[in-house]
Amino acid sequence: MTTDETRLLRRRMHAQFGPAGPHEAPSAGPHEAPSGGPRGPGRSGRVAAVAGRAAGVQAQDAAAARLGLRARGVDAAAEVDAAYRSGEVVASWLMRGTLHLVPAGDLPWLLRLFGARNLAAGAGRRRQLGLTDEICEQAVALLPEVLAAPLGRADLIAALIGRGVEVDPSGQAPAHLVAYAAARGLLCRGAEVAPREPGYVLRPGPPPGPPEPPGPPEEADLAALAVRYLAAFGPAGAADLAAWSGLPLTACRRAVAAAGLPEVAPGLFAGPGAEPPSGGPDGGPESGPESGPVVRLLGAYDNYLLGYRDRTVMLDPAFARRINAGGGVVRPALVADGRVLGRWAAERSRGTVTVLVEPFGPIPGPVREGLRAEVAAVGRFLEVAAELRIARP
Repeated sequence: MTTDETRLLRRRMHAQFGPAGPHEAPSAGPHEAPSGGPRGPGRSGRVAAVAGRAAGVQAQDAAAARLGLRARGVDAAAEVDAAYRSGEVVASWLMRGTLHLVPAGDLPWLLRLFGARNLAAGAGRRRQLGLTDEICEQAVALLPEVLAAPLGRADLIAALIGRGVEVDPSGQAPAHLVAYAAARGLLCRGAEVAPREPGYVLRPGPPPGPPEPPGPPEEADLAALAVRYLAAFGPAGAADLAAWSGLPLTACRRAVAAAGLPEVAPGLFAGPGAEPPSGGPDGGPESGPESGPVVRLLGAYDNYLLGYRDRTVMLDPAFARRINAGGGVVRPALVADGRVLGRWAAERSRGTVTVLVEPFGPIPGPVREGLRAEVAAVGRFLEVAAELRIARP
C-alpha cells in the first residue's frame, strides 16, 4: 500500500470513528442544514448527535445499526432504545431507498431530497402488488386515526384492512405500503413495540400535501447533504456521494460544489478537522507505536463499507466475497487503520457473547491487542460478558 493510500484510509477512519468530537453533530458550515432540529450534544442526546455526525446509520438490521452507533461513540445499546422512545432519532427510507436511522430534526430536509425519488422508484413494484395510488392514499389518510399509539407492521396493516383498505397482508405489499407512507412523510420507525418488532409512529409536524413527482433538489438541501457526507466519509468525491446517496452524479457534483469544503486531494473533499492528529513522520496517521492501530468491529451493512464508489483500497478484492456475500449482504467486518482484515460473528448464550473472528491472514500483535479491547467494548455495549475466539486464516 502506498503512503497516499495509507494516509487516505487513516483520514477516513478518523472521520468515521475518530476521537475528535464523535458525540457532536457536524456544523453545516456555510450552508446550515435547513431542518431547524437539534445540532449539538447540549440540545440532543448522544445517539442523535452520533447519527448526525455519521450522516445517518443504515438501519434495515436493527442490531447492526446499534453496532454501527457503538463503533462511533455510543456506549450502550440501551441508549439507542431510549433515543427511539424519546423521539430523538427515527428511521425512514432515505439514501438509496434504504432504511436509515437519523436525528429526528433532519428528517424533513432529507425527505425533500429522497421522498419523491423513492416514491417514483417504487411505483412499478407497488402496481405489481396491487397497491394502486388510490389504495395508498386511502391508507395515508387513515394513518392519523390508526397510529394513535405505536404499532408493529402487522397490527398497523390489520388496522388499515379493518377500515377498508384493500391490501394483501401475506406478501410484500405491507412493506411497500409502509415505505410509501414513510416517503410521503406520514410515518417513520420508532421504538420497538416487542423484542425485534419495530414500531411505527406518526412523524411529528403538519401533514404533508399531495404527492409530487421528483424534481431538481434545492441547492441548500444538496449542500447540507454534502457537508454531512464529507464530514462523515471524507476525503471523498462526488462519485462517492452518488454511490452512497443514490442521487444522480450531476446532482452530487452540484452538492459538493455548493458545500464549499476544501479539496484535500485531486477530486477529494473533506470537512473541517478531517486531518487526524499527527502520529508519525508523514503527519497523517492517527496511530503510532505508542497509541497502536485504530481497530473497530463493524456490524453488518456498516457505513464504512457502503459509503464509497470504490472500496478496493479498503478491502482487498481477493477477499471481497467474504464480506460482500452477494444479494446485497454485507457482513460484519474487522477493520484496522482502515483496512478490512477479516469478518466476525457474535454467538450469544446464557448472558455471554462469543466474538468469533475469521481473519483473512495472520493478525499482527498490535491489532490483536486492539481487537481484545474492541471485544470488551462490544460486551459492555451489550451488557454481557464477552470473549474472543480467532479462527485460523
